[in-house]
Amino acid sequence: MSIFHVEYTYAPDAAAVRDEHRPAHREFLGRLHEAGDLLYVGPFTDGSGAALMIVADDETAAHAVLAGDPFAAVAAIAAVTVREWKQVYGPF
Repeated sequence: MSIFHVEYTYAPDAAAVRDEHRPAHREFLGRLHEAGDLLYVGPFTDGSGAALMIVADDETAAHAVLAGDPFAAVAAIAAVTVREWKQVYGPF
């Protein structure tokens, strides 16, 4: 298993869509966290997007996990960047 840093860039014109679907988005993230597939998540304070750290077999699998996010289903995310990450120090 590998760790992937994910950056969501939010579609600026989709704020109302995100607000509407945020409960389902948070439930999705909560299930990933409980399963150990999501190490951390949180929005940027400027509202431009969010950072996630997920565990997956490879980048293809990471994208597949993210495709299940309700925000992805309603086009509330303008861009997704996924990069494999190697920890040097830290809790993971």
